[in-house]
Amino acid sequence: MRRLGSVQRKMPCVFVTEVKEEPSAKREHQPFKVLATETISHKALEADIYSAIPTEKVDGTCCYVTTYKGQPYLWARLDRKPNKLAEKRFKNFLHSKQNSKEFFWNVEEDFKPVPECWIPAKDTEQLNGSPMPDENGHIPGWVPVEKNNKQYCWHSSVVNYEFEIALVLKHHSDDPGLLEISAVPLSDLLEQTLELIGTNINGNPYGLGSKKHPLHLLIPHGAFQIRNLPTLKHNDLLSWFEGCREGKIEGIVWHCNDGCLIKVHRHHLGLCWPIPDTYLNSKPVTINMNLNKYEYAFDAKCLFNYFSKIDNQKFSRLKDIVFSV
Repeated sequence: MRRLGSVQRKMPCVFVTEVKEEPSAKREHQPFKVLATETISHKALEADIYSAIPTEKVDGTCCYVTTYKGQPYLWARLDRKPNKLAEKRFKNFLHSKQNSKEFFWNVEEDFKPVPECWIPAKDTEQLNGSPMPDENGHIPGWVPVEKNNKQYCWHSSVVNYEFEIALVLKHHSDDPGLLEISAVPLSDLLEQTLELIGTNINGNPYGLGSKKHPLHLLIPHGAFQIRNLPTLKHNDLLSWFEGCREGKIEGIVWHCNDGCLIKVHRHHLGLCWPIPDTYLNSKPVTINMNLNKYEYAFDAKCLFNYFSKIDNQKFSRLKDIVFSV
């Protein structure tokens, strides 16, 4: 199977969207909703959406694995955003009647500073060697997850740079009905994007861990392919999300042959998220660490140490993994 696309920027919706002046169910204090119409978008058709691979959209925070300091590193998403003056100017432009004209950005002066190690996301538009903002006024990018950076402590909990491994959740290679948590070499994940999920990410929609004993995991983007998706029609997808066990997910991401990624979120169809019983929590999960080869005493409080103690154990659901480290 070909390697699926990486998430480097905002993904367009598979349908043409419209704005309704109703309070958003997705974002608190947002006075409008963005809803899907029944028309498939031009971008989706251009990317040949009908031959694309549909996968589960997982609810977490986006990460990236690439080289830093000569070794594979996990990077956290950090978008460069405009300062207050530039943001105000941009919002006025968006709400003005002149928004058919192009907005002019001065990248050197209009944006907040970012760490020196920050890099722009791949495929970011460039002008005279400088990365340019997207339609939302942000420049998507990444910063490396350093071991002792408290801001990214949950990212840091799923990697060990000494042995260059990461805690990854994916399907078991021999049984698609079984999930597996394993220690994967970071070198195997190079140039891939992944979703970090867990206790302290996005309100923990999958119910992992606890406040006292948090649990976080990485899921490669495109890891969970959808096998029995209905036809690409608004009402058929709505029925699938509402009535099928496999539809108890945040959304769908289509990986197109040209590398383009197209999505639909439950909120685009007027449906709620999060929901009580997710599809991710309907499958059993096994632990496959095999850390003995490292001949190393992992920190007693780290996730690698815990999983090494329950190696080869099987749980009926992901959220049943409750532990004390």
